Amino acid sequence: MMTVGLRSGIFLSASEFIVHFATQVYNRGMSAQSVSHYLRKFLEYLEIEKGRSPLTVRNYDFYLQRFITWAKDPKPDEIDYEQIRQYRLYLNRLEDPRRGTLKKSTQNYHLIALRSFLKYLARHDVETLSPEKIELARQGAREPSFLDAADLERLLGAPEKTDAPEVIKARDRAILELFFSTGMRVSELAALKKDQVNLEREEFSVRGKGDKVRVVFLSHQARYWLKEYLKRRNDECPFMFVRLDRAKSDTAEVGSLTPRSIERLVKKYSAAAGIPKKVSPHTLRHSFATDLLINGADLRSVQAMLGHSSITTTQIYTHVTNQQLKEVHQAFHARRRSGGEGE
Repeated sequence: MMTVGLRSGIFLSASEFIVHFATQVYNRGMSAQSVSHYLRKFLEYLEIEKGRSPLTVRNYDFYLQRFITWAKDPKPDEIDYEQIRQYRLYLNRLEDPRRGTLKKSTQNYHLIALRSFLKYLARHDVETLSPEKIELARQGAREPSFLDAADLERLLGAPEKTDAPEVIKARDRAILELFFSTGMRVSELAALKKDQVNLEREEFSVRGKGDKVRVVFLSHQARYWLKEYLKRRNDECPFMFVRLDRAKSDTAEVGSLTPRSIERLVKKYSAAAGIPKKVSPHTLRHSFATDLLINGADLRSVQAMLGHSSITTTQIYTHVTNQQLKEVHQAFHARRRSGGEGE
């Protein structure tokens, strides 16, 4: 049988060589396609294989379209380290008329999307720059914003001080209590349905980022206000939190409150409560985590309740435990020593 030698020293049969040669030709042909040719299939891969949310897929599309436009839609094998360096400079200097230059975290979102795209190309034998060569911008340490006990109580009580119909007061109080009780993300709360929540067991499952499911728990206050809200509802909409017409407060429009409308709701009540800093649903999520840690919860438990896939993400809350350690040190360290300096 005739064999053919390759430069690598491997010998193939004639039929194997034909397949190998055809594959090489095919891959070279695929490499001749521009980057935009692969974008749609990559986005479908994110949606179907990786289980990413529609919002995540839309963001990746936006970030990659920006690169494609800037780079003039290159072929995958034309992407090199120097081009990425120039792209990072472009992102760092890019200025929005309203918001100024891009934050480092936003720049990194662009680079993470591009790195993920290059990994996808490499996995499909398309010659391109190694994804590992794309480095992320350095960011300063994040310190989460949270509410102290007094601000939190004023915020939670704010809906009852309005002149809104009782069902809207109960709905909005239930939303605020649920945020603080569970640490849910705004997208998770907006998608919540009535049949998901077991008020008797005071716990239910939430499907979060990356399609991961976790259990969250209801405080007595959250359970009470959910009950008050639901007994005032008079509609068949399956969603837990629905848009309500002030003129006809016992009926609801079809569909849930959107994440954006919930963000506006939280902002409105924080202003009504006289809280000077910016408050968002994520502030209540931070407050939930901070409250747990201050009262003795360990970081791993908080990680599970927040639905973080990595403990590194949860470590942004170490400012709380660091403060506790300082207080412990001051209270208990070297108590037998006299207080004179230099003794």
